[in-house]
Amino acid sequence: MSVLLDVQHLHTRYGRVEALSDVSVQVPQGHIVSVIGANGAGKTTLMNSVMGILPSQGELLYAGETLRGVPLEGRVARGISLVPERRELFASMSVADNLTLGAYTRRRGHWRADLDEVYARFPRLLERRSQLAGTLSGGEQQMLAIGRALMGRPKLLLLDEPSLGLAPLIVRDILRIVRDLRDSGVTVLLVEQNARASLAISDEAYVLETGQVKMSGPAQELARHPELSASYLGG
Repeated sequence: MSVLLDVQHLHTRYGRVEALSDVSVQVPQGHIVSVIGANGAGKTTLMNSVMGILPSQGELLYAGETLRGVPLEGRVARGISLVPERRELFASMSVADNLTLGAYTRRRGHWRADLDEVYARFPRLLERRSQLAGTLSGGEQQMLAIGRALMGRPKLLLLDEPSLGLAPLIVRDILRIVRDLRDSGVTVLLVEQNARASLAISDEAYVLETGQVKMSGPAQELARHPELSASYLGG
């Protein structure tokens, strides 16, 4: 099994505060790997460190090559895309324009088919392609954020709290889409507070507590772990 992303002994600081301390995470190609934990555990910091938004110490290997010194734009060009927690859509631009911006690193003739694929995956975005992104529902905005990331043709998709603020039925749809992306060949690193739902669709999982990996293993084994169940699954 080849490892697409290998995070080794990662340390990330906010000033004097160490938000991540000696964190190591492996994301095998073609898998969904979940990172779960309470607020402030360091989950979003991990995503931003992988993406190059935050400076960090340690080693980040992607497809066997170091990401040290590679800026955010270079990581996107190599096939890494992030869907941030707050989605960060351009609210005053149309759905179609937001999607087009997701392909900014690619030549026009090479992404038209991808736009059709996004619309096929998210029919509601096709129906609302002329609508302003800021007028969409929460679930539709999350679909648009994922669709925009897919326009970059990612090999590795980083999803930060995709279910945040969404109704349970919409959460189920979003997580089904995440599973379908894995089945289509996209590797996913998923950060979620909804531990039960994320473990149900994941292959492996890590538990972060106060910036450190407390537990890791196959997702279904962790879902049955008594300590994890008591802390995160309401058991």
